[in-house]
Amino acid sequence: MVSAVIILISSILLYFTFTFDIVPPILNRGIQPATFPKALLILIIALTLLTYFISLKNPWKNEKKLPNSFYITLLSFVVFITVSKFLDFFLGIALLSIIVSYFWGERRVAYLIIVSIIFPLIVFIFFETILGLRFPPGIITNLYYG
Repeated sequence: MVSAVIILISSILLYFTFTFDIVPPILNRGIQPATFPKALLILIIALTLLTYFISLKNPWKNEKKLPNSFYITLLSFVVFITVSKFLDFFLGIALLSIIVSYFWGERRVAYLIIVSIIFPLIVFIFFETILGLRFPPGIITNLYYG
């Protein structure tokens, strides 16, 4: 049921992305504005379908109470939003990746540090280089942008 709702909402949103205006080439930085939302929604639909078919073979356990890691993950998103807004987006991503990885079971400090460095770098390279988008000012981004 949850999968059907996610696919329905994503499909409706995907439909609306086809109504976005096309930016003239002279104003276009990177890709067209509708391209990223389309790709993201298609990815959400594909992953939801994959999850649904996997759950047919291995049904989910019905939990009476959600694990503490769920609530910590929700709280870590609040921390991410706060840090991203007031300090730096990449500092927020690094903290989010460390907190979520740790509370979902990763205890090896070296891996936590690697994840907190590699994940923000991948996000930066993807959005800055491939999509041609500039990030808002912050502690780390100001070092790069000067």
